[in-house]
Amino acid sequence: MLFFLVVSVCLAFSASYEFLEWTAAVAIGSDADAFLGTQGDIWDSHWDVLMATVGAVVAQLMLPGWHDRQLKRFVE
Repeated sequence: MLFFLVVSVCLAFSASYEFLEWTAAVAIGSDADAFLGTQGDIWDSHWDVLMATVGAVVAQLMLPGWHDRQLKRFVE
């Protein structure tokens, strides 16, 4: 369950930031492309959310051993 919750929280933060960017772009108006820095990529927001998901999954699959060693060293 923890794996699912971590991925869900990462997705929630990523999506929230994309909504914040969208709101700022609507408020700015015509200069929104310069603010967002999408370089004309219409899928930029989707890529950002996908990369947040991939990062959350990869981190949870590859780093638990390192994390456990760090905690063990901290406790001793």
